[in-house]
Amino acid sequence: MTNAEQLSILLVEDDSNLNMILKDFLELMNYRAVTASDGLAGLAIFRNQNIDLCILDVMLPKMDGFTLAQEIRKHNPNIPIIFLTAKSLKEDRLKGFQLGCDDYITKPFSTDELHLRIKAIMRRCIKQLQQQQEEKFQLGKFRFDAKNLLLHSDFGDQKLTRKEAALLKLLCEHKNQVLTRDEALHTIWGDNDYFIGRSMDVFIVKLRKYLREDPNVTISNVHGVGFKLEVKESKA
Repeated sequence: MTNAEQLSILLVEDDSNLNMILKDFLELMNYRAVTASDGLAGLAIFRNQNIDLCILDVMLPKMDGFTLAQEIRKHNPNIPIIFLTAKSLKEDRLKGFQLGCDDYITKPFSTDELHLRIKAIMRRCIKQLQQQQEEKFQLGKFRFDAKNLLLHSDFGDQKLTRKEAALLKLLCEHKNQVLTRDEALHTIWGDNDYFIGRSMDVFIVKLRKYLREDPNVTISNVHGVGFKLEVKESKA
């Protein structure tokens, strides 16, 4: 992850006027802005250039923003993504967060708002990566390498996304204790928006799936409060 002055941002927006305005603004804020007007062109740029953050319109020609995000995630599961949309449908926002986006901005919006969100996202990403340095946890038969986003076991290795790793790390730090939803949401997503909360539930389901091979390691719901990572120590 680079510092703010050197941040490379991919902007994919099919509205030529908005594309130009946002590109000029991002460059004014000392970011390196690379633009595309359709999903396929955006994907080609991402594959061939070093990109630190993506800003994707949802409604794009040739490949929509959600599909583009999925393709981008195949190449880099941890790249920060902001969706832009003219829609305010709950289903779209929920889908965006379940795809692992870091933020979702509904048009019209101010350039200052976009800049503040970019800075907030990069602060969280850098903080999460710094906190994951050289940290390893033993969870029953699993060994969680937070630095390398890997869950090791005799069953095989599972590569985690940045958010999956950040959430599992937070649960590990609260092992056999309650982790409140509010703390998890604010620490990892920076907000407790309803749609982000629904997205976090999806990530919890994914973590449970990764850990299911060891019945001594479970993530339980604490109704109305949060979650608890329970690890039963095996008796020698």
